[in-house]
Amino acid sequence: MKLEDYFEFLNPDDIRIKGHRIGIDDVIAYYWKGYTPEKIQTELPTLSLEKIYATITYYLHDQDEIDAYMSRLAAWREQRYQEWLASEPSPVVKRIRQIKAQKEENITK
Repeated sequence: MKLEDYFEFLNPDDIRIKGHRIGIDDVIAYYWKGYTPEKIQTELPTLSLEKIYATITYYLHDQDEIDAYMSRLAAWREQRYQEWLASEPSPVVKRIRQIKAQKEENITK
C-alpha cells in the first residue's frame, strides 16, 4: 500500500483521511502541539493508529509542502471567519440580541 492510499485528495486544499471526514490538518495540528499518536487517537477515536502514523509520515515526508498547505488552510479559515463577522446576523440572532438588550435595560431601571 502506498502512503497516498490513506488519503482522499478532494482538491489541493482539502486532503482527508480515507473513510473519514477528518482532514490531515486535524492530525497534524495535534502533532504540532506535541501529542503522541496514541494521544491523538484519544482525541480522534475513530482513527486507527495506522492512519495516524500514516498522516504523520506523510507530513514528515513532504514537510515543506504540507506546511504550505496548513498555512493556506489557516488563511482560508480566517478569511471565512472575517466574512462571517462582517455579515448581517440572522433574524434569530437579531431577536436574541433585542431580548438581551431589553433585559439589561430593565435591570438598570
